[in-house]
Amino acid sequence: MKQVLYILSIILMVFAPAILKAQGCDEDDGAVGEDDQKVKVWGFIQPQYEYHFTDPATNTFKFKRARIGVVGKIPYDFKYYVMIENSAFVSASGYPYLLDAFVSYTRFKWAKFSFGSYKQPFGMEVNTPCHKLHTIERSLVSDQLVAPQRDMGFMILGGNQETFMKYSIALMNGRGLGVKDNNTKKDIIGRVTFKPLEFLSLGGSFRYGFPNTDTDDRITYAGELQIEAGNFLMQAEYIYDEGDYNRAAGGGCGSDPLTLGEKRSGAYVMAMYMTDFMLQPVLKWEYFDTDAAITDNNLYITTIGINYFFNDWTRLQLNYQYKAEKGAEIPNDAILVQVQIQF
Repeated sequence: MKQVLYILSIILMVFAPAILKAQGCDEDDGAVGEDDQKVKVWGFIQPQYEYHFTDPATNTFKFKRARIGVVGKIPYDFKYYVMIENSAFVSASGYPYLLDAFVSYTRFKWAKFSFGSYKQPFGMEVNTPCHKLHTIERSLVSDQLVAPQRDMGFMILGGNQETFMKYSIALMNGRGLGVKDNNTKKDIIGRVTFKPLEFLSLGGSFRYGFPNTDTDDRITYAGELQIEAGNFLMQAEYIYDEGDYNRAAGGGCGSDPLTLGEKRSGAYVMAMYMTDFMLQPVLKWEYFDTDAAITDNNLYITTIGINYFFNDWTRLQLNYQYKAEKGAEIPNDAILVQVQIQF
């Protein structure tokens, strides 16, 4: 299987580049042309440097992500999307693995259907494409509570960025990527957003499932807000989660899972402004409560960042993370530097 994935990654490189927007690494707005019926390639790489102000201090070069995939359309009204993650720093085995693979039926604007492996339709930040994140890391609450971020299932979705309403609802295993389901129950997950004004978007997400057994359930909900006025963008999201959780699922994009209590929650607020010089300063504040039954255990992160866009395919991100623990603060601030190339 490992050799097959390596061979497939090499074969993919012989095709011409293109982008199919989908619920894998990008959003689905039906933007594939009618003539895009042949296999095409899309992907991106994110080499990264990290310096952690721990005791003792650590630093490393790594790949945050290194993804390549095939996308395309088959007459009539069918699309396909396959993505492979090649970064050994994300994979527990150190080998490439199948990240997304699904087929979509897209004839109807308000009722498209997808079947396969893809992101859970939960949360604004989790469903922001990885190559379009405004900070290098997602917030703790998104990585820890929306886990597994990817799963196997069936989804119905409708609307797009231009419509008043956009929705998606899915029935999924609840176990995560490449993991055989170990119970007879399924997770139901959904997200809906409304755009009452040109600059304002409001939305919410919901999940109910059984991550480990047929008896121990889990319920999660979220609310989101986005304001976009000219070059200014502000986003905010709150997530609440309670019940059982899949301890083996881990966080998003290789992040280490934290020990969670029966009830947990968190939120973030982020603002940024795109200047005429293609420099985009970003300020993000977040908190995460790992266990509502314990006092003085909140985790806080303030991220000060700057994004520079060389062109539509290349950007440089620099983030300083100031981390504070409510109970007993420890030295764990970090500097992150990332370069991204899309192809």
